[in-house]
Amino acid sequence: MLRGGVVEEFYRGFAQRARDLAEKADPFTKRRLLDLAKRYDLKSTGSSYGRAPAPRATPPNVLFSGSGEA
Repeated sequence: MLRGGVVEEFYRGFAQRARDLAEKADPFTKRRLLDLAKRYDLKSTGSSYGRAPAPRATPPNVLFSGSGEA
């Protein structure tokens, strides 16, 4: 099992690979890869913060702007 600095280095390596791939990716994929790199960075620092919730594509008030009747 991986311990201590080895785990941190493992996640840092993954984060760097994701950033390297993002440099050559289309805008959508680049955004996803950079988000993934950020998550790996959080894991490499041993942060107790969980995964950040994904941003909403559409605000909730737009989704439910009808009259309210089915």
